[in-house]
Amino acid sequence: MDISIAIVTYNSAGEIAACMASVVRDLGKALGQVVLVDNASTDGTIDAVKKEVNRHEDAYCRFEVVQNKKNVGFTRALNQVLTRCRGRYILVLNPDTELLSPCLSILMDALEQDNSIGVVAPQLLNSDGTIQKSCRRFPRRRDLLFEVSGLSYIFSESSRFNRWKMGSFEHRVRSFVEQPQGAFLFFRRSLLQEVGPWDERFPMFFSDVDWCKRVIKKEYQILFEPTARALHHKGVSISRNRAAMIWTSHRSFYHYFKKHTRNIVLENEFFGLILLLAGFARIAVYYVARILGSFGK
Repeated sequence: MDISIAIVTYNSAGEIAACMASVVRDLGKALGQVVLVDNASTDGTIDAVKKEVNRHEDAYCRFEVVQNKKNVGFTRALNQVLTRCRGRYILVLNPDTELLSPCLSILMDALEQDNSIGVVAPQLLNSDGTIQKSCRRFPRRRDLLFEVSGLSYIFSESSRFNRWKMGSFEHRVRSFVEQPQGAFLFFRRSLLQEVGPWDERFPMFFSDVDWCKRVIKKEYQILFEPTARALHHKGVSISRNRAAMIWTSHRSFYHYFKKHTRNIVLENEFFGLILLLAGFARIAVYYVARILGSFGK
Protein backbone atom coordinates (compact mmCIF):
# COMPACT_ATOMS: atom_id res chain seq x y z
CA MET A 1 0.00 0.00 0.00
CA ASP A 2 1.44 3.37 -1.01
CA ILE A 3 -0.80 5.94 0.72
CA SER A 4 -3.46 5.75 3.41
CA ILE A 5 -5.92 8.64 3.59
CA ALA A 6 -7.34 9.20 7.08
CA ILE A 7 -10.68 11.04 7.23
CA VAL A 8 -13.01 11.80 10.15
CA THR A 9 -16.53 12.94 9.28
CA TYR A 10 -19.32 14.51 11.29
CA ASN A 11 -22.36 15.81 9.44
CA SER A 12 -20.23 16.20 6.32
CA ALA A 13 -22.81 15.11 3.73
CA GLY A 14 -22.40 18.29 1.70
CA GLU A 15 -18.62 18.02 1.37
CA ILE A 16 -17.48 14.40 1.57
CA ALA A 17 -18.36 13.34 -1.99
CA ALA A 18 -16.14 15.99 -3.58
CA CYS A 19 -13.37 15.18 -1.11
CA MET A 20 -13.42 11.43 -1.83
CA ALA A 21 -13.65 11.95 -5.60
CA SER A 22 -10.61 14.25 -5.53
CA VAL A 23 -8.63 11.67 -3.53
CA VAL A 24 -9.38 8.89 -6.01
CA ARG A 25 -8.57 11.18 -8.93
CA ASP A 26 -5.24 12.28 -7.47
CA LEU A 27 -4.20 8.77 -6.44
CA GLY A 28 -4.44 7.66 -10.05
CA LYS A 29 -2.81 4.23 -10.20
CA ALA A 30 -1.05 4.53 -6.86
CA LEU A 31 -2.21 1.88 -4.40
CA GLY A 32 -4.34 3.77 -1.92
CA GLN A 33 -6.39 3.06 1.16
CA VAL A 34 -9.16 5.42 2.27
CA VAL A 35 -10.05 4.90 5.93
CA LEU A 36 -13.04 6.93 7.13
CA VAL A 37 -14.55 7.05 10.61
CA ASP A 38 -17.90 8.78 10.99
CA ASN A 39 -18.75 10.33 14.37
CA ALA A 40 -22.48 9.45 14.45
CA SER A 41 -23.59 11.89 11.74
CA THR A 42 -27.31 12.57 11.41
CA ASP A 43 -27.37 14.33 8.05
CA GLY A 44 -26.89 11.47 5.60
CA THR A 45 -23.09 11.52 5.58
CA ILE A 46 -22.83 7.73 5.56
CA ASP A 47 -25.22 7.46 2.61
CA ALA A 48 -23.06 9.95 0.70
CA VAL A 49 -19.92 8.00 1.63
CA LYS A 50 -21.37 4.66 0.54
CA LYS A 51 -22.47 6.17 -2.77
CA GLU A 52 -18.90 7.35 -3.43
CA VAL A 53 -17.47 3.96 -2.41
CA ASN A 54 -19.76 2.22 -4.91
CA ARG A 55 -18.94 4.78 -7.57
CA HIS A 56 -15.20 4.18 -7.24
CA GLU A 57 -15.21 0.43 -6.64
CA ASP A 58 -13.01 -0.11 -9.72
CA ALA A 59 -10.39 2.38 -8.57
CA TYR A 60 -6.96 1.41 -7.28
CA CYS A 61 -7.84 2.23 -3.70
CA ARG A 62 -9.56 0.26 -0.97
CA PHE A 63 -12.19 1.77 1.28
CA GLU A 64 -12.78 1.11 4.97
CA VAL A 65 -15.73 2.87 6.63
CA VAL A 66 -16.38 2.76 10.37
CA GLN A 67 -19.54 4.17 11.98
CA ASN A 68 -19.27 5.26 15.59
CA LYS A 69 -22.49 4.95 17.58
CA LYS A 70 -21.76 8.27 19.29
CA ASN A 71 -19.62 11.32 18.64
CA VAL A 72 -16.34 10.54 20.42
CA GLY A 73 -14.63 13.76 19.33
CA PHE A 74 -12.33 14.41 16.41
CA THR A 75 -9.02 13.35 17.98
CA ARG A 76 -10.22 10.03 19.35
CA ALA A 77 -11.88 9.21 16.02
CA LEU A 78 -8.70 10.16 14.16
CA ASN A 79 -6.69 7.75 16.30
CA GLN A 80 -9.25 5.08 15.36
CA VAL A 81 -8.48 5.82 11.72
CA LEU A 82 -4.72 5.91 12.16
CA THR A 83 -4.59 2.44 13.74
CA ARG A 84 -6.13 1.06 10.52
CA CYS A 85 -3.75 2.82 8.12
CA ARG A 86 -1.38 0.45 6.31
CA GLY A 87 0.25 2.69 3.70
CA ARG A 88 3.89 3.74 3.69
CA TYR A 89 2.54 7.28 3.80
CA ILE A 90 -0.44 8.70 5.65
CA LEU A 91 -2.52 11.73 4.74
CA VAL A 92 -4.66 13.22 7.52
CA LEU A 93 -7.41 14.97 5.59
CA ASN A 94 -10.45 17.03 6.54
CA PRO A 95 -13.68 16.14 4.70
CA ASP A 96 -14.11 19.76 3.57
CA THR A 97 -11.01 19.60 1.36
CA GLU A 98 -10.41 18.78 -2.31
CA LEU A 99 -7.03 17.75 -3.68
CA LEU A 100 -5.85 19.52 -6.83
CA SER A 101 -3.76 17.16 -8.95
CA PRO A 102 -0.89 16.48 -8.87
CA CYS A 103 -0.87 17.02 -5.10
CA LEU A 104 0.06 13.67 -3.56
CA SER A 105 2.95 12.94 -5.91
CA ILE A 106 4.57 16.31 -5.06
CA LEU A 107 4.25 15.68 -1.34
CA MET A 108 5.56 12.14 -1.65
CA ASP A 109 8.59 13.34 -3.62
CA ALA A 110 9.37 15.90 -0.91
CA LEU A 111 9.51 13.20 1.76
CA GLU A 112 11.49 10.80 -0.40
CA GLN A 113 14.14 13.42 -1.17
CA ASP A 114 14.86 14.43 2.44
CA ASN A 115 14.70 12.11 5.44
CA SER A 116 14.93 15.07 7.82
CA ILE A 117 11.42 16.15 6.77
CA GLY A 118 8.79 14.57 8.98
CA VAL A 119 5.62 16.26 7.73
CA VAL A 120 4.77 18.11 4.54
CA ALA A 121 1.70 20.28 3.92
CA PRO A 122 0.38 21.89 0.73
CA GLN A 123 -0.82 25.37 -0.08
CA LEU A 124 -4.48 25.56 0.93
CA LEU A 125 -6.88 27.63 -1.13
CA ASN A 126 -10.22 29.13 -0.18
CA SER A 127 -13.34 28.11 -2.07
CA ASP A 128 -12.85 31.08 -4.43
CA GLY A 129 -9.28 30.06 -5.22
CA THR A 130 -7.54 32.69 -3.10
CA ILE A 131 -4.65 31.64 -0.86
CA GLN A 132 -5.63 30.57 2.65
CA LYS A 133 -3.25 31.57 5.45
CA SER A 134 -2.65 28.08 6.76
CA CYS A 135 0.68 28.25 8.62
CA ARG A 136 1.36 29.36 12.17
CA ARG A 137 4.07 29.25 14.79
CA PHE A 138 3.59 27.51 18.10
CA PRO A 139 1.75 29.96 20.37
CA ARG A 140 3.38 31.53 23.40
CA ARG A 141 1.61 33.16 26.31
CA ARG A 142 2.57 36.64 25.14
CA ASP A 143 0.97 35.82 21.76
CA LEU A 144 -2.32 35.23 23.60
CA LEU A 145 -2.02 38.68 25.21
CA PHE A 146 -1.39 40.29 21.81
CA GLU A 147 -4.41 38.41 20.41
CA VAL A 148 -6.98 39.31 23.08
CA SER A 149 -5.74 42.93 23.29
CA GLY A 150 -6.25 43.36 19.54
CA LEU A 151 -2.59 44.22 18.88
CA SER A 152 -2.25 41.26 16.51
CA TYR A 153 -5.07 42.72 14.38
CA ILE A 154 -3.90 46.33 14.55
CA PHE A 155 -0.36 45.32 13.59
CA SER A 156 -1.26 42.34 11.42
CA GLU A 157 2.04 42.45 9.48
CA SER A 158 4.19 42.69 12.61
CA SER A 159 6.55 39.80 13.33
CA ARG A 160 6.29 40.71 17.02
CA PHE A 161 2.59 41.32 17.61
CA ASN A 162 1.32 38.81 15.04
CA ARG A 163 4.13 36.29 15.37
CA TRP A 164 1.79 33.38 16.18
CA LYS A 165 -0.42 33.71 13.08
CA MET A 166 2.52 34.72 10.88
CA GLY A 167 0.85 37.77 9.38
CA SER A 168 3.83 38.58 7.18
CA PHE A 169 4.47 35.00 5.99
CA GLU A 170 4.54 34.53 2.22
CA HIS A 171 2.31 31.55 1.42
CA ARG A 172 3.77 31.25 -2.08
CA VAL A 173 7.27 30.30 -0.89
CA ARG A 174 8.52 26.82 0.02
CA SER A 175 9.51 27.06 3.68
CA PHE A 176 10.03 25.11 6.85
CA VAL A 177 7.30 25.97 9.34
CA GLU A 178 6.17 24.92 12.80
CA GLN A 179 2.48 24.30 12.46
CA PRO A 180 0.61 23.95 9.17
CA GLN A 181 -3.14 23.62 9.48
CA GLY A 182 -4.25 20.15 10.55
CA ALA A 183 -6.76 19.95 7.69
CA PHE A 184 -4.05 18.41 5.50
CA LEU A 185 -0.90 16.75 6.88
CA PHE A 186 1.18 14.20 4.95
CA PHE A 187 3.82 12.02 6.61
CA ARG A 188 5.46 8.59 6.70
CA ARG A 189 3.66 5.95 8.73
CA SER A 190 6.97 5.28 10.49
CA LEU A 191 6.79 8.82 11.91
CA LEU A 192 3.46 8.03 13.55
CA GLN A 193 5.04 4.99 15.16
CA GLU A 194 7.88 7.16 16.45
CA VAL A 195 5.92 10.20 17.66
CA GLY A 196 2.83 8.33 18.82
CA PRO A 197 -0.92 8.93 18.42
CA TRP A 198 -2.61 12.30 18.72
CA ASP A 199 -3.32 13.40 22.29
CA GLU A 200 -7.00 12.75 23.08
CA ARG A 201 -6.94 15.30 25.89
CA PHE A 202 -7.49 17.74 23.01
CA PRO A 203 -10.86 16.49 21.70
CA MET A 204 -11.10 18.82 18.69
CA PHE A 205 -8.67 21.74 18.63
CA PHE A 206 -4.91 21.93 19.28
CA SER A 207 -4.35 18.19 18.88
CA ASP A 208 -2.68 19.01 15.55
CA VAL A 209 -0.58 21.76 17.16
CA ASP A 210 0.48 19.42 19.94
CA TRP A 211 1.36 16.63 17.48
CA CYS A 212 3.42 18.95 15.26
CA LYS A 213 5.28 20.18 18.34
CA ARG A 214 6.10 16.58 19.23
CA VAL A 215 7.30 15.96 15.66
CA ILE A 216 9.74 18.86 15.91
CA LYS A 217 10.90 17.70 19.36
CA LYS A 218 11.92 14.48 17.60
CA GLU A 219 14.17 16.72 15.46
CA TYR A 220 12.18 16.42 12.24
CA GLN A 221 11.31 19.40 10.06
CA ILE A 222 7.86 20.35 8.78
CA LEU A 223 7.75 21.57 5.19
CA PHE A 224 5.22 23.89 3.57
CA GLU A 225 5.16 22.99 -0.14
CA PRO A 226 3.11 25.53 -2.14
CA THR A 227 3.47 23.71 -5.48
CA ALA A 228 1.10 21.11 -4.04
CA ARG A 229 -2.37 22.60 -3.66
CA ALA A 230 -5.76 21.73 -2.21
CA LEU A 231 -9.05 23.54 -1.73
CA HIS A 232 -10.18 23.93 1.86
CA HIS A 233 -13.78 25.02 2.38
CA LYS A 234 -12.77 26.17 5.84
CA GLY A 235 -15.07 25.94 8.82
CA VAL A 236 -18.04 24.31 7.11
CA SER A 237 -18.70 21.81 9.91
CA ILE A 238 -17.48 24.05 12.75
CA SER A 239 -19.80 26.90 11.77
CA ARG A 240 -22.83 24.68 12.38
CA ASN A 241 -22.19 24.74 16.13
CA ARG A 242 -20.09 27.87 16.46
CA ALA A 243 -20.59 28.69 20.14
CA ALA A 244 -19.68 25.20 21.34
CA MET A 245 -16.64 25.16 19.07
CA ILE A 246 -15.39 28.49 20.44
CA TRP A 247 -15.64 27.18 23.98
CA THR A 248 -13.89 23.90 23.09
CA SER A 249 -11.11 25.81 21.33
CA HIS A 250 -10.40 28.03 24.34
CA ARG A 251 -10.37 25.08 26.75
CA SER A 252 -7.92 23.24 24.50
CA PHE A 253 -5.73 26.35 24.25
CA TYR A 254 -5.51 26.39 28.05
CA HIS A 255 -4.58 22.67 28.20
CA TYR A 256 -1.95 23.21 25.50
CA PHE A 257 -0.26 25.86 27.64
CA LYS A 258 -0.41 23.61 30.71
CA LYS A 259 1.22 20.78 28.77
CA HIS A 260 3.97 22.70 26.99
CA THR A 261 4.94 25.57 29.29
CA ARG A 262 6.37 25.82 32.78
CA ASN A 263 3.98 24.43 35.33
CA ILE A 264 3.58 27.54 37.48
CA VAL A 265 0.12 27.42 39.05
CA LEU A 266 -0.53 31.16 39.27
CA GLU A 267 0.61 31.75 35.69
CA ASN A 268 -1.53 28.89 34.42
CA GLU A 269 -4.61 30.17 36.26
CA PHE A 270 -4.02 33.74 35.08
CA PHE A 271 -3.85 32.74 31.43
CA GLY A 272 -6.71 30.32 31.95
CA LEU A 273 -8.81 33.26 33.19
CA ILE A 274 -7.85 35.30 30.12
CA LEU A 275 -8.90 32.46 27.83
CA LEU A 276 -12.15 32.04 29.77
CA LEU A 277 -13.07 35.72 29.46
CA ALA A 278 -12.00 35.85 25.81
CA GLY A 279 -14.15 32.80 25.10
CA PHE A 280 -17.20 34.39 26.73
CA ALA A 281 -16.59 37.58 24.75
CA ARG A 282 -16.35 35.73 21.42
CA ILE A 283 -19.51 33.75 22.13
CA ALA A 284 -21.37 36.94 23.11
CA VAL A 285 -20.25 38.67 19.89
CA TYR A 286 -21.39 35.63 17.90
CA TYR A 287 -24.90 35.67 19.40
CA VAL A 288 -25.23 39.45 19.09
CA ALA A 289 -24.28 39.19 15.40
CA ARG A 290 -26.89 36.47 14.91
CA ILE A 291 -29.58 38.56 16.59
CA LEU A 292 -28.71 41.65 14.55
CA GLY A 293 -28.62 39.53 11.43
CA SER A 294 -32.09 38.17 12.10
CA PHE A 295 -33.42 41.74 12.41
CA GLY A 296 -32.00 42.54 9.00
CA LYS A 297 -33.90 39.76 7.27
